Amino acid sequence: MRIRPRRRRAAPALRRIVSAAVALVLVLPAYGCRRELIPPGAPTPWPAAQSRHWQWQWQLDGPLDETVEADVFLLDPVATTAAQTAELRARDRRLICQVAVGSVRPADPDASRLPAVVLGAPGRQSGSRWLDVRAWDALEPVLADRFRLCRGKGFGAVALADADGYGHRSGFPLGFDDQLLFNRRLARLARSLDLSPGLVNDVPQLAALAPDFDFVVNEECVRLDQCAKLLPFADAGKPVFHVEYVGTTDEFCVTTVGYGFASIRKDRELDAWREPCPLP
Repeated sequence: MRIRPRRRRAAPALRRIVSAAVALVLVLPAYGCRRELIPPGAPTPWPAAQSRHWQWQWQLDGPLDETVEADVFLLDPVATTAAQTAELRARDRRLICQVAVGSVRPADPDASRLPAVVLGAPGRQSGSRWLDVRAWDALEPVLADRFRLCRGKGFGAVALADADGYGHRSGFPLGFDDQLLFNRRLARLARSLDLSPGLVNDVPQLAALAPDFDFVVNEECVRLDQCAKLLPFADAGKPVFHVEYVGTTDEFCVTTVGYGFASIRKDRELDAWREPCPLP
C-alpha cells in the first residue's frame, strides 16, 4: 500500500526534471553542444545500385518544405531543428548537413573560438573569411563540434563546403597538397563521428579525393563545362548531386542524367523551389 503514494509523489518531481532538461537543451549554443538527440545509428549508406536513382533537394534558405518529393535533403544544420530531421527520417529520407569547413562568418556561433591568426581574406559569402587549413590543431576542435551538431540533430552525412580555399585568394600560401591533406583529415573526422563525408565542388581535386569521400555536390558543371571531372565518383557508384541555376532541365538533363548524376534546377538562393531531372 505504501508503494502507490510514493509513485504519485514522484510524478511531479519527474515532470520538473524533464522540464528542466528540455529548457537546458533549448539554451545550449548551436555549435559546440554535445547533447544527445537520438541521432541515427550509423552513417548514411549510399548503395551503389541506387546511385543513378536518387532525387534530391538542397535548401538553405526560407522555411523548410518537408513535403518535397526527394529521397535526399541537403540542409543547414543550425537552421534545421531536430524535430524536422526526425520527421524526415521517419519517412526514410537521407539527410546531409552542409558545414563550412574552410571559412567562418562573424555571425557563426563558434566564430570567437577561432584565433585571429587563422583568419584570412574575405570569403565567398558576405562578411566571411577564409581559414588557414594548415592550422589543423586550431581548426579540428571547432570543426569536430560542427560535425557533432549535425550528428546530434539527426543527420547521417556531412557535405564539406568551402573546402577549396587553395584555389582562391585566401590570404594564405595554400597549395594543392595542403588542401588535400585537410580534406582527407576531415573525411576521417566525419567517419569517426559516424557521418558519411561528401564534398561540395572542389572539382580539381575530385579524382584524388574520390576514394576518401562517399558523394559529391556540384554546382553548374554543365555551364562551366566540368561534368566529365565528376566521373570518378559516378564511375565508382557514388552519388553526384548536381545543380544548375540557369538554362532549363530540357537543356541539361540529357547530359547529366546520361552521366549518372542526380540533377536539379534551383534558384541561387537555394530556397524550397526546385525542378528535378527525370530519373532514368
